[in-house]
Amino acid sequence: MTQYIIRRLLLLVPVMLIVGIMVFTLVHLTPGDPAAVILGPDASSSEVEALREQMGFNEPLYVQFVLWFGDVVRGDLGQSYYLGEPVTRALLNRAEPTILLTLYSLTLAIIIGVPIGIVSAVKQNTFIDRLAMMFAISGVAIPNFVLGIFLIMFFAVMLGWLPSGRYENILDDPIQHWRHMIMPTIALGFSSAALLARLVRSSMLDTLKEDYVRTAFAKGVGFKTVVTRHALRNALIPAVTVIGYSVGTLLGGAVVTETVFSLPGMGRLVVNSIARRDYPIIQGAVMAIAVGYVMANLIVDIIYVYIDPRIRYGD
Repeated sequence: MTQYIIRRLLLLVPVMLIVGIMVFTLVHLTPGDPAAVILGPDASSSEVEALREQMGFNEPLYVQFVLWFGDVVRGDLGQSYYLGEPVTRALLNRAEPTILLTLYSLTLAIIIGVPIGIVSAVKQNTFIDRLAMMFAISGVAIPNFVLGIFLIMFFAVMLGWLPSGRYENILDDPIQHWRHMIMPTIALGFSSAALLARLVRSSMLDTLKEDYVRTAFAKGVGFKTVVTRHALRNALIPAVTVIGYSVGTLLGGAVVTETVFSLPGMGRLVVNSIARRDYPIIQGAVMAIAVGYVMANLIVDIIYVYIDPRIRYGD
């Protein structure tokens, strides 16, 4: 297991190289000149050109990439053009809302999606099953930003129960923190919960048809015991895979959700940086999300061993 983890960590380098090439190319092909944005509309062409020279934009694109990625490998994500501070510090200062929103949304997806999937499979072709599938289809069909706007209109504007935006630090005021995070969590986690419910239902239906499950029923084992101890454990393997992939989806979805709810997280920072042509922030945030995604999938692979003892990774 130790050697497997080391190999997976070493794979971060080529993964980061591929991600870096893609994001660096796309960002620099986007129309707009960061030097002109920084100096403003009143700057002369000579001033813009001087700043471009100072920032290294006159170098060939491949030279700029090699210099930037060399710094990334050493842990230096560069300096923000607009904020005037290191990218690492800018991201860390805004990481808390994004990380907590992702964790809350993932927890909500698991708490709602897994039980609904189990009940739907056990009650196949009943009213409960059809109701659960309506929930799943709705979750997949409704974009998180649309759901977020509906939640604001209903719970904040019409009823006045919850605040429509902003962020409260959990250490300063836990109650206000939760009140501010309820709607963003629902908006972001609803689609993941629906997808997880469909997958758990499908896996449970296949598992309940297996011979060992029928044998357990034939031996007189209770229905609840068969479902929870025998069927569910095997059905959770594909569900755990989706949970790992959902981390990347939730981190990406946080970009829009934070904008809708005015949360000062990494997602909102990225949106603002796109408008400012702040390339280092955009590139650094994407690289950080990619690392989080890879680490989440590594954790999923480790969890496999505990769910199914037959799975072994060679040492």
